[in-house]
Amino acid sequence: MFNEIDIMDDKMREECGVFGIYAPGSNVAQLTYYGLYALQHRGQESAGIAVSNGKIIRGEKGMGLVSEVFHDTSKFDRLQGQAAVGHVRYSTSGSSLLVNAQPLLVRSRNGFLAIVHNGNLVNGRELRLELEDEGSIFQATTDSEVVAHLIARSGEKDVVDALKKSLPRLRGAYSLILMTPEKLVGLRDPHGIRPLSLGKTANGYVLASETCAFDTVGAEFVRDIEPGEMVVIDKEGVHAQRYTENKIHSLCAFEFIYFARPDSNLHGRNVHMVRKRLGRRLAEEHPVEADIVTGVPDSSLSAASGVAEQMGLPYELGFVKNRYIGRTFIQPTQEIRDLGVRLKLNPVRQIVEGKRVVMVDDSIVRGTTSTRIIEMLRNAGAKEVHVRISSPPVTSSCFYGIDTSTSGELIGAQMNVDEIAKYIGADSLGFLSEEGMLESMNLPVEGFCTACFSGRYPIEVACKKSGKLLEYEEDDGGCGGCGVHI
Repeated sequence: MFNEIDIMDDKMREECGVFGIYAPGSNVAQLTYYGLYALQHRGQESAGIAVSNGKIIRGEKGMGLVSEVFHDTSKFDRLQGQAAVGHVRYSTSGSSLLVNAQPLLVRSRNGFLAIVHNGNLVNGRELRLELEDEGSIFQATTDSEVVAHLIARSGEKDVVDALKKSLPRLRGAYSLILMTPEKLVGLRDPHGIRPLSLGKTANGYVLASETCAFDTVGAEFVRDIEPGEMVVIDKEGVHAQRYTENKIHSLCAFEFIYFARPDSNLHGRNVHMVRKRLGRRLAEEHPVEADIVTGVPDSSLSAASGVAEQMGLPYELGFVKNRYIGRTFIQPTQEIRDLGVRLKLNPVRQIVEGKRVVMVDDSIVRGTTSTRIIEMLRNAGAKEVHVRISSPPVTSSCFYGIDTSTSGELIGAQMNVDEIAKYIGADSLGFLSEEGMLESMNLPVEGFCTACFSGRYPIEVACKKSGKLLEYEEDDGGCGGCGVHI
């Protein structure tokens, strides 16, 4: 049997991308299509669009990239209306199956509803079992369906009232966009772990995970949705309200480090410029004698340019990325499987040969891909390879919508820096400090979730093995020493 293998398996997995638009008179389905294209980096397993014409909601979704799901443009003929929501998905909760693709379309006694969701509920399983005991029947395995059932069982006819009653039961990270036939609703969890922004078009308003989607559809950025805030968009305009008094900024730090597109803005900061500052601080913390600096495409290129500037070294294109390979491909043998990274990245021999190379990457998760990339550089003639990472070591799993390994598989949890350097074959290795990372982001320290680096979880999570809450303690791995956490 052929195995489907991710050819860049040493990265954090993106969460999902959500998009919503309320713009009567516009072709909302095609605008959503373009918006999802801009958010494609946040999920490549499935894509979908649902449209409201003011009376009913229709949707189309499928497995694959946006261009694959909507290659037949005739699908847009039935997606006519005044509002739309769209979703690109990477599965963190729920299997990679068509039934779990979004938008999730619901028809209950309250009428039609479409939901798109980015994040993960840490109490999703608990709520699902409780709802099943009360008679709810689930078709999918995603947290989004849990939200839909809570709304349907709230007893409230208006979706906003239903949300106010249901949201206090949710614990975790979520950015949600919901669409009824008459309105669009966007909201963030009380900690604001997952991003969501509001934009304005000539005919209406847009909600999206990242501001790069606004640029694509010609919308003007208005502001970020605040943690614990709900924004309702209808024919009367935009209405904002808080659904909780809690307002704790804990944006995922990896949005700046890796997930977001460089042309997006978060908290009023351009992602590319923040990554350059990360690179400059990294070079200050870990100087080295070298000839050139190069970055691992694509998310590390901004940090690499910052490293080069600070070190006063040439920034070179050390790798060429094959942009026509999807995230996965079919590999029939182990021998072919080992070619995975080489199919995606190829070192430029004329640039690295005989050089002392500083190779910049944004993170190391398991160390497997780093090992292969360093080997490729040496085979291309690099004299020395000094690895610099623009984030701290990843030592803890994420439970808020990012797919990470268990702590037992995270190389940063199992080895110290010198041991990691030896394992991946680097001449030297330097990670950015947590202090340097937060100062480079130029935002309040309390404004970020850094659980994957520190083990300090802003929202309590119960270890599925030990049952204990994951609270950071240096001497026991976080929850009594099980070292697994999931």
